[in-house]
Amino acid sequence: MSNHYLHKSTTEEIRERFDHDVERFSKLETGQVSTLDATLSLELITESAKRINPSATQLLDIGCGAGNYTLKMLTKLPHLNCTLIDLSKPMLDKAFERIAHETDGEVIVVQSDIRDINLSNENYDIILAGAVLHHLREDSDWEFVFSKLYKALKPGGSFWISDLIVQHNLLINDYIWKKYGDYLESLDGAVYKQKVLDYIEKEDSPRSLNFQLDLLKKVGFKEVEILHKNSCFAAFGAIK
Repeated sequence: MSNHYLHKSTTEEIRERFDHDVERFSKLETGQVSTLDATLSLELITESAKRINPSATQLLDIGCGAGNYTLKMLTKLPHLNCTLIDLSKPMLDKAFERIAHETDGEVIVVQSDIRDINLSNENYDIILAGAVLHHLREDSDWEFVFSKLYKALKPGGSFWISDLIVQHNLLINDYIWKKYGDYLESLDGAVYKQKVLDYIEKEDSPRSLNFQLDLLKKVGFKEVEILHKNSCFAAFGAIK
């Protein structure tokens, strides 16, 4: 890892934090209050996936957490076979418990880093990535994962992302993150704002929407779509 990321949380530290935070990530309707438009992005991504792949049978949810994205997807396509990947076993246990009741398809859980797992080529119709990719560090990690997911999709399959982002221009980035800080402070005061921002600084290394859209096209996706952007959060996707 380059020196630029040495102060960031390790994969093991991230896993341990999520092991102890299952309940907070198990609320489908409320979303995360620190994430702008969480429930809207969830709706936009899953409805878009359904419209692009209405006959989908195979779903892959990377960094699935407690399963919110797959649960929402199953309200639209209820017979999917679901493969769930996450670093945290408690998260996977919770996701399996919630999802197994909602589909008559197969539910497979895999505890792994997405960078380490072997995925079969052209196996999935829909891939979901909710609030997970911002944990990737080096540009090479991003390209490796995007390329891996492209190969794992069937022709015509789609990949949908909801995530924290930065702005490409530093001056605008400073402005956008100041606005986000103001929003956090309005929720629960200055101490809460600093807690969230410190945690992002320690754990996350988001990239700009421009970077990700360009990379999706670079690895082979024929179409990219921006569904929503508000401040430092975006929902977007790509079609193979």
